[in-house]
Amino acid sequence: MNKFIDRAISSKILAAQHYFPVICITGPRQSGKTSLCKNLFPGYKYVNLENLAMRSAAISDPIGFLNSYGSLVIIDEVQNVPQLLSMIQVRVDDDSTLRYIITGSSNFSLMASMSQSLAGRVAVFTLLPLSLKELSEKQLRKSTNSLMLRGLYPGTVAKEIPHKMFFSNYYDTYVKRDVLDLLKVKNLLQFDSFIRLLAARAGSEFNASALSKNVGVSSVTIAEWFSILNTSYIAFAVRPFYTNISKRLTKMPKVYFYDTGLLCFLLGISSESQLANHPMRGAIFENFAISEILKSKYNVGDEPIINFYREHSGKEVDLMVHTDGAIQLYEIKAGQTYQTDYSMNMKYLASILPGIAGSTVIYDGESIPPIAVNIRNIISAQ
Repeated sequence: MNKFIDRAISSKILAAQHYFPVICITGPRQSGKTSLCKNLFPGYKYVNLENLAMRSAAISDPIGFLNSYGSLVIIDEVQNVPQLLSMIQVRVDDDSTLRYIITGSSNFSLMASMSQSLAGRVAVFTLLPLSLKELSEKQLRKSTNSLMLRGLYPGTVAKEIPHKMFFSNYYDTYVKRDVLDLLKVKNLLQFDSFIRLLAARAGSEFNASALSKNVGVSSVTIAEWFSILNTSYIAFAVRPFYTNISKRLTKMPKVYFYDTGLLCFLLGISSESQLANHPMRGAIFENFAISEILKSKYNVGDEPIINFYREHSGKEVDLMVHTDGAIQLYEIKAGQTYQTDYSMNMKYLASILPGIAGSTVIYDGESIPPIAVNIRNIISAQ
């Protein structure tokens, strides 16, 4: 089975094309950027700069390269030839009929190049793996353990590639390669140890010093490696909320992965039964919920602004989502039975912090609007 799944972000991309000559779609490798571009813009010529011959042609003669593809072009993995961006800027300034769709899987290098060349001319979108909202009813009927274990990359959903095969290839082909390209890591065993230890800390505070001792590299190196995982859309940090209220608050960020399928692979979890009894199932479920909220924001063209709240006394709220000056609170629980004390810390925070718009428990049981929602109905709570 291999079919295109309509993506929630599509309407925002099509709308932006009326106002910007260049559309940039970033996101992790294999998140569906190419399929989306070809589906939304079928009349455009297509070139992939992962192809060494195409890349060589673009580097040696960028003007001739662009001329050969005409006025409507999709350029995949454009960060491989960043000098093309300045050429595109000159062309769209001279000719308002030109349209370029560019994609990239390395956020840092792509954004650095675009900020210099295409400011004011480009609309940027982030395409993450599939969201629960984009799945069919049949797919949503799968168990939560199945959804978390297999992840939501199009390869495991639309192509139905077995999850162990997909993530083993993904890790060896893309994750390690990107790290080699961006950081020139010499000791892949140390990096492999780092990313697996990081996976074991999903949902916990990121402590570079502690990781450095376990991996055997400096804390500076750990920070650099994590930065690359972030810019390659593998892992991300959620910062703690700071405020002037008179409370002692934690200062370390928490780490999560963009897809729980890759997270389970790195943790060595290979079956639903193993996941069901794994000590990290609660953290994986929390990761699952937070990544879904990120997708919901990116899919409407918004930049997510999220935090967590934790006092040294132990009071904690899993997630704070900031929208137009208001804050939505979320408590995330992996169980199927709703407990009244799930909302206790959210009520406490609402009593001491202004601007709280609402609070919701995300769990694996039956939805109880507006107090609690099943993970599959997470978007309806926003």
